[in-house]
Amino acid sequence: MRASLDPADLVKRHGGRYAADLGIDLAAPDAGERFKWLLAALLYGTRISESLATRSWKDFAARDLLTPERILQTGWDGLVAILDAGGYVRYDYKTATKLLDVCTALERDYSGSLDRLHDAAADARDLENRIKALAKGIGDTTAGIYLRELRGIWAKADPPLSPLARSAAISLGYLEQEIEPDRAMARLKTMWAAEGGASNGFADFEAALVREGLRLRRLGKREPHSRSP
Repeated sequence: MRASLDPADLVKRHGGRYAADLGIDLAAPDAGERFKWLLAALLYGTRISESLATRSWKDFAARDLLTPERILQTGWDGLVAILDAGGYVRYDYKTATKLLDVCTALERDYSGSLDRLHDAAADARDLENRIKALAKGIGDTTAGIYLRELRGIWAKADPPLSPLARSAAISLGYLEQEIEPDRAMARLKTMWAAEGGASNGFADFEAALVREGLRLRRLGKREPHSRSP
């Protein structure tokens, strides 16, 4: 099967990293940028629409609640109020508790720095496990959302390919239907490099595939048994 669109053109059409849309510079020296994206990933990982999650993150940004210290100072009641305003009525209590637990664990175990968490990890799997261990309720989906955008920035950030990205890659002709997940990731990385893409830009291609996968899912063309990113 021949690809219907060059990888670079797909990124131009859909956009790259979600973090960039929020004004977050994941490659910046300031570790606080990586925390801003973790906050966003925690919101996107909840069973709520992307638009509401984005709006909630912007509410946090407008209130300057983008560090572990500020979130802890806000407290549970304050976080619930902000989440309710953002549309998290069904998940406000759990999400507020999760945010406080994450910030408490970061401060206690890594001096508030996600870069320290990364440096302490032995490998990609340990990094993923450390992210999930920050709080009850952080699963594979949230960890994957967070770490895939750090691929090419953090040396140990190498999560599995999102089912949505794989589904889109098959639909666009980048991959064969029967390809195994591990080989799918390697194939896409090789394709990206062959097209002249920088190694730290592969995450933009991956994010564009996720966006295409979401578009196909909305159209009812998703692959059977696919899950959210």
